[in-house]
Amino acid sequence: PTECFLSRPEEKQESTVKAKRKKKKKISDVLQKSAPKPGVPADLQNLLTQYFSENRSVIEIEELQLSDSCFLPANDLTHSFSSYLKEICPKWAKLWRKHQEKKSLVMLVLCSSALRSLELIKSMTAFKGDCRVLKLFAKHIKIKEQMNMLEKGVFHIGVGTPGRVKALVEQDALCLNSTKYMILDWNWRDQKLRRMMDIPEVLYEHLYML
Repeated sequence: PTECFLSRPEEKQESTVKAKRKKKKKISDVLQKSAPKPGVPADLQNLLTQYFSENRSVIEIEELQLSDSCFLPANDLTHSFSSYLKEICPKWAKLWRKHQEKKSLVMLVLCSSALRSLELIKSMTAFKGDCRVLKLFAKHIKIKEQMNMLEKGVFHIGVGTPGRVKALVEQDALCLNSTKYMILDWNWRDQKLRRMMDIPEVLYEHLYML
């Protein structure tokens, strides 16, 4: 007697179904077809609305809307970091010399990682002058060390990640009442071509701070 196998047609059907599945679009593919666009205040406003729409009422979401006067011109991708800061803060030298408060900063720069923080600190040399810059990230720096530095000394610019900044604010080691400028490193992309707001962990921390 000959044996009859009936499982092969089913295998063919499964293979045809898998072949019909569409491949997910990668960020690199999307960027190749479209020119890079600089971030604008509306991007942040839309992000806040989308994030809080599930657990906030319409009235509460309206209260989260920031007026246009809260924003300075965004980098149009033609500036270096130092030239952009000079444009939005032309009187920086006079401003930081007046600042004498401990546990506070005049300018706060938020970015996605410690390595990116170091890059920004190096690139702002032409802007910052003789003012003091504090590194606000967790890599190789303990939070107690940063707390002691804020308590004993006067710093003018802080550059770091949202997670560490949030931790310092929650422990009353950093006060934002004297902060005049908050810079979001919005346009920069990492090795995976992700912006700061494309990273879920960073996105949560930023919205918490705001």
